[in-house]
Amino acid sequence: MGDSAKHKREGRIRRHNRLRRKIRGSSERPRLAVFRSNRNITAQIIDDDKGHTVASASSLEAEVRSSGVKGVEAAEKVGQLVGERAKAAGVETIVFDRGGLKYHGRVAAVANAAREAGLEF
Repeated sequence: MGDSAKHKREGRIRRHNRLRRKIRGSSERPRLAVFRSNRNITAQIIDDDKGHTVASASSLEAEVRSSGVKGVEAAEKVGQLVGERAKAAGVETIVFDRGGLKYHGRVAAVANAAREAGLEF
């Protein structure tokens, strides 16, 4: 990894740690954590009290990949899937964890699609 890529990654991790001091998921209100790489995006609903993942979705899943969408459209599909899976698991309200990333583009698309799927945050 080059110096600039290493610096960007360390900055994101620093921002995420700063956010995680304030954001904590519980059984009543779990955390929706978003991770974005250059190609893919992953979202997990996490109960931090138990250290347990309640629901998850990724652009690497066959359901998303077979639809042939990429970028923001894939992120919307991931948000929709994680929202549906969370509702099926009995989760209604969540805390959003953007993972040290800007609330923009694919990260915002996941959040908006999860809201449309019925999650409140």
